[in-house]
Amino acid sequence: MEGKEQDVSLGANKFPERQPIGTAAQSQDDGKDYQEPAPAPLVDPTEFTSWSFYRAGIAEFVATFLFLYITVLTVMGVAGAKSKCSTVGIQGIAWAFGGMIFALVYCTAGISGGHINPAVTFGLFLARKLSLPRAIFYIVMQCLGAICGAGVVKGFEGKTKYGALNGGANFVAPGYTKGDGLGAEIVGTFILVYTVFSATDAKRSARDSHVPILAPLPIGFAVFLVHLATIPITGTGINPARSLGAAIIFNKDLGWDEHWIFWVGPFIGAALAALYHQVVIRAIPFKSK
Repeated sequence: MEGKEQDVSLGANKFPERQPIGTAAQSQDDGKDYQEPAPAPLVDPTEFTSWSFYRAGIAEFVATFLFLYITVLTVMGVAGAKSKCSTVGIQGIAWAFGGMIFALVYCTAGISGGHINPAVTFGLFLARKLSLPRAIFYIVMQCLGAICGAGVVKGFEGKTKYGALNGGANFVAPGYTKGDGLGAEIVGTFILVYTVFSATDAKRSARDSHVPILAPLPIGFAVFLVHLATIPITGTGINPARSLGAAIIFNKDLGWDEHWIFWVGPFIGAALAALYHQVVIRAIPFKSK
C-alpha cells in the first residue's frame, strides 16, 4: 500500500500541471503585455486612396447579402409550412441567424472587422474603433447587401408567395405594444454589441490569453440566444440592414408601419453597449497574468 502511494506521488510530480486554471492562471506571468490602441481619427483622408478601404466595404456587402439570403429563406420555410413540426421552427431560425453570423464574422474579420450590422458599426464608431467615413461606407454597403439578399429570396419564392409570407419583414407581433418591441430591440442589440466589444477587446486578449477564444463564436451565440428570446415579439431585428432589406423588398404597410423601431432600438442598444464598455469595462486596470 505504501508503494502505491509513492507511485501516485511520483506520477503527480513527474507530470506537473502545464496549463494552470482558475486563480493560478491569473497569477502567473507569461510575459504578455498590453498597449492601449490609439483611437481612430474622426476623418482620415488617406482611407479614400487605400484599396483596403473599398475591399472592406465589398466584404461587408457580400457578407450582408449572404446573411439575408440564408436567414430570410429560413424564415420563409418556417412561415410557409403547413405544420411547424415539419420545419426547423423558431430554434432553427435562431440557429440560422447565429450560425451565419459566426461563419461570416470568421470570414470577414480580417478584412473589414466583420460588422455585418449597422448597429455594430455605430457602436464601434462611438468607441472610436473606426472613422466616420468608414462607418458610413460600411452602413451603406450593409444596407445594399441586405436589399440584394432579400431580393434574391423573393426571386426564388415568387412575388405572390413572398408577399403572402410577409417577406421575412420585422414587425411587432400582435399582443405586444410598440414600447415592448422597442425595448426588446434595445436590450437585444445591447447584448450583441456588448458581446462584440468583449470578444474583440485587446486588453482582455492580453490579460486572458490562457483562455483561447474564437471571437466569432460568442458573437454568433449571442445572436442565436437573442433570437430565441425575441422572435415572438418582433421577429428579432437587432440589425437595421436586415430589417431594411426585408422591408424594401416586401414593400407593404406591415413592413413599414413600425420600421423606425428597428433603427432606433438597435442604435440605442449599441450606444448603451459602447458607453458601458468605455466607462465600466475599459476602466478596469490591466493586470498581466
